[in-house]
Amino acid sequence: MLLRVASRPSRFICKACRVSLNQSRKRKFGTNSITSNPEEIYDVVTVGGGPVGLALLTALKSSPATSHLKCALIEAQPLPKQKSWELPSDQYSNRASSITPTNQSFLEAIGAWRHLDLSRTQPYDEMQVWDAGNDASIQFDWKAEAVRYNAPLRTIATMVENANLSRALLRRLEELDAEDCLLSSTSVASIGNGIDDPEGLNLSTWPIISLKSSGTTDTSSPRQIAARLLIGADGINSPVRTFAGINTNGWDYNRHGVVATLKLEPTSDSPFSSSSDPNSALEDFLSDETGSSTTRQTNEPSTPSNRATAYQRFLPSLGGPIAILPLPDNHASLVWSTTPSIASTLKSLSPSAFVSTVNAALRLNQVDTKYMLSATTNNHESELNWRLQHTAPPSPTRPPPTIVGVQQGTIASFPLKLRNATSYISPRLALAGDAAHTIHPLAGQGLNLGLGDAESLARCVSSSVEHGADVGDLMRLEGYAKERYGRAVEMGGGVDALNGVYQLGGAGSVTGDGILGSVLSKARGLGMWVVGNVPGVKEGVMRRAG
Repeated sequence: MLLRVASRPSRFICKACRVSLNQSRKRKFGTNSITSNPEEIYDVVTVGGGPVGLALLTALKSSPATSHLKCALIEAQPLPKQKSWELPSDQYSNRASSITPTNQSFLEAIGAWRHLDLSRTQPYDEMQVWDAGNDASIQFDWKAEAVRYNAPLRTIATMVENANLSRALLRRLEELDAEDCLLSSTSVASIGNGIDDPEGLNLSTWPIISLKSSGTTDTSSPRQIAARLLIGADGINSPVRTFAGINTNGWDYNRHGVVATLKLEPTSDSPFSSSSDPNSALEDFLSDETGSSTTRQTNEPSTPSNRATAYQRFLPSLGGPIAILPLPDNHASLVWSTTPSIASTLKSLSPSAFVSTVNAALRLNQVDTKYMLSATTNNHESELNWRLQHTAPPSPTRPPPTIVGVQQGTIASFPLKLRNATSYISPRLALAGDAAHTIHPLAGQGLNLGLGDAESLARCVSSSVEHGADVGDLMRLEGYAKERYGRAVEMGGGVDALNGVYQLGGAGSVTGDGILGSVLSKARGLGMWVVGNVPGVKEGVMRRAG
């Protein structure tokens, strides 16, 4: 039963609650004014039909505690088109994400994972990371744990196309008979607070969302719905966050992420498949150019040649790291963080020149790769082949496979930003996913953070229902904010610091390539060696990531 707020709230409401109440009454997005309370009242309204918003709705509808709630999900794009998404078996979307085992367990628990086309997913249990500035390398895997407990090797993450995940969530919602919750091809015209109706309900702190059909010029009065709890999963430029008056902290990196879907030569056939000993990395990067390092022998068994492996090489002089993440059937997803000018150059290259340049970035020194990027003639392949003859093999234990092609129409770029909302909650409102936080993609944790938000928020709503509380009560939402804000700051700050370390001495850096740049490069290499060789450090990093 709804309780009416007295006409003089100062007599009955504490100072802190009164400030919160007054703030909520000032919230607004858009120009439409609320003159009367709508007849449609929902328990939970989510704005944003990406994987995070869909996962939250699926979690609510799959839980016995919250399945009865009246929910709505507002999405400007046509969701039926997402549910029927298909690509030929030899083509993959350039928007793919590494799903951690924790989030895989969440998706399994809400019944969505089994609806994935698993033939299009690719688990990987190893990640090779190395620095082009000093050739230090590290191998991330759970091999030590597997040997210690005589257990199978654990998966680091599973590559899943975002469209494959969205389709699976929509199919699960269909299975739950929850498709009536989907307000597809519908956008938010405005958001305001309701009114205190003397003849009806007091919705003065409830968000009222005015809706309009996407892509139409209909001038009739918009449909309005009220939300006991409004969720903003509507991206970095979130209208819900704007309505709440929540600011963000952060900055632009002046970098772009170049993405593409690549075709790989089978690893066993790669001319770069020879192994090197990771234990020699410390001597290698500490020795000078004329010095020698001691070769160590290892009794570690060889790894199967068909093991799925992700690769990441830090390129400080080129603006950031390049990563290739495995997809099925000798395909891979490229994410190359670089300067806007290099991103523009990469997008202008012919497919063959693009492939040669990516191979160069994975194998050549940074000076040679820079030269290939600046070449005006279209002879990138011959330039690459000539330089490979005079370049030592890459340092990782399992060198990267050769790129042999790029899928047509998949080369694209996007600006890299760091953003974190000053608060994830407001009266009857919560933010999730990119609406709450955006981080650098070098750790592949953006979508994982968002799915963690969805899981945490679903638990928060479930707890409120089970305890007979109002799902939009600010105090009930505090638990969600406390849990997720710290996690996002930890992950975003850690990734930002790592990115900053690898920008020192790199493109646009004041340290340049002189003595200070060389010292910083040695320090980065030492840090990488410590992470890879001091017991427990690498495992701790991996546990925090997944």
